[in-house]
Amino acid sequence: MARSSSIELRHLRYFVAAADHGSFRKAGTAIDVKESAISRRIRDLEDHLGASLFQRHNGGVSLTLSGQRFLRRARKALQQIDDGAKDVGAIGRVERGKVKVGIFSSFASGFLANLFRAYDQEHGKVRIDFIDGAPAEHVAAIRQLRLDVAFLTGTRDWSDCETTYLWSERVFVVLPDTHPLVGKEVLDWPDLAHEAFIVSETPPGPEIHNYLVQRLADLGHHPEIQPQYVGRDNLLAAVAVGRGLTVVSEAAAAVQMPGIAYRPVANEQLPFSAVWSARNDNPALRRLLSLARTMSTSIGQWLFMACSCLI
Repeated sequence: MARSSSIELRHLRYFVAAADHGSFRKAGTAIDVKESAISRRIRDLEDHLGASLFQRHNGGVSLTLSGQRFLRRARKALQQIDDGAKDVGAIGRVERGKVKVGIFSSFASGFLANLFRAYDQEHGKVRIDFIDGAPAEHVAAIRQLRLDVAFLTGTRDWSDCETTYLWSERVFVVLPDTHPLVGKEVLDWPDLAHEAFIVSETPPGPEIHNYLVQRLADLGHHPEIQPQYVGRDNLLAAVAVGRGLTVVSEAAAAVQMPGIAYRPVANEQLPFSAVWSARNDNPALRRLLSLARTMSTSIGQWLFMACSCLI
């Protein structure tokens, strides 16, 4: 008889069932398979292995020495397959998994803070890796599937990527708490035309630099902007000691530090979008995007109702 080309999963299942029950008939009843099918597949397995696994007798079957040795390996193989199936199933149901998130702005408060808090409540076993970086770096990583999603300012369409607008934040100026402009509740760009600014050399510092140049150039003034080779916390500390002003999004304005004050810029909003690859089939990412869209829609409906009440 020609040997079968490979060992199939059912061969192992039928073999272990027969070994456990000592009978092809009882094994068939236990796993709901015909006795003849079990007998045939075990014969195929024996042909493939080139050794008898069972001794057949009127009362049923018993393992040969080869069968006893093979049983341990068959059980282990089935257990590994079962564990793997459970693991993959858990990832598919987003009970486990990992999602890599590119961050460009702060999530100390606001939409992103609420999003990740809600996601953790629903999918607490999913690991989230947060990665700071510039938009171009994030998008390059997304295209190469090294990053699942990035939350970036603006609504720009990036080639080979999907983009969806989610929320907007006000723009805040950070000043020393002794600065004369602290006396105003809301600032206008003309108030800032002759002020000195500092930005970080790391993201989002370069983007803030370009943003300030654009806004203040509209007033016919080229601003003084000094780069600082420090992170966000030390940049705020530099503001506190009078080295210059800086600009942050509304979420970042939740960070409190002695010696500084935040003031919003009138009528200034920053849109934020999610950017990801359509080729990315990570279930944890899909659930995160779905939750983000739901939250974005809820915010939009709330704003519409609030505006309607004012009319």
